[in-house]
Amino acid sequence: MHSIYFARHGETVWNVENKICGMTDSPLTEKGRQQARELGRKVKESGVHIDEILYSPLSRAADTAKAVAAATGLPARCEPRLREQCFGKYEGTPRDGAEFRISKTHFADRYDGGESMMQLAQRIYNLLDELRQDENKTYLLVAHNGIARVVESYFHDMTNEEYAAAGIKNCELVEYRLEYRQKGHRENPMAFLFNRMLCDSGKLCPW
Repeated sequence: MHSIYFARHGETVWNVENKICGMTDSPLTEKGRQQARELGRKVKESGVHIDEILYSPLSRAADTAKAVAAATGLPARCEPRLREQCFGKYEGTPRDGAEFRISKTHFADRYDGGESMMQLAQRIYNLLDELRQDENKTYLLVAHNGIARVVESYFHDMTNEEYAAAGIKNCELVEYRLEYRQKGHRENPMAFLFNRMLCDSGKLCPW
């Protein structure tokens, strides 16, 4: 049995302002920093086995990961492929905008200078394929909501509508368990949404 853990960063300034962050480096709020510390405490107290933290280069995820590392003593390193999707012309606009909601279902759309869902999935799927093969290590990925939905789609079949609506809360922790039918053979893993540890009971912030 092999696991991969995923956590979203803490609350950011643009989360509060209801804006799409994407590749824009919106910093954590004080609440977000507290959420990150609480996530670290919960990981430590839960007793879950994690060997290493990989985090997005954007400061909101990096600062969250470093808070978890400080609380747990786990090694942490930046993984550039975990950066959030670039939403091009939509960054800084309302995340519930009508045009953006429609654009999220157009998987080849690059948002006028951004990154398409297909491009995003390629880099995240490639990373997950690599981590799956490393059966001797359990990783915690600290990244973004756009990355969370791609990770979810890697493990579970989803409709376009389910994918566009998917998301997790700030500093929510999810475990994906991997089972291999044949050792050394690259089949799709069986995954189970094992545990969600919430650092905050607020509303879901999709972006």
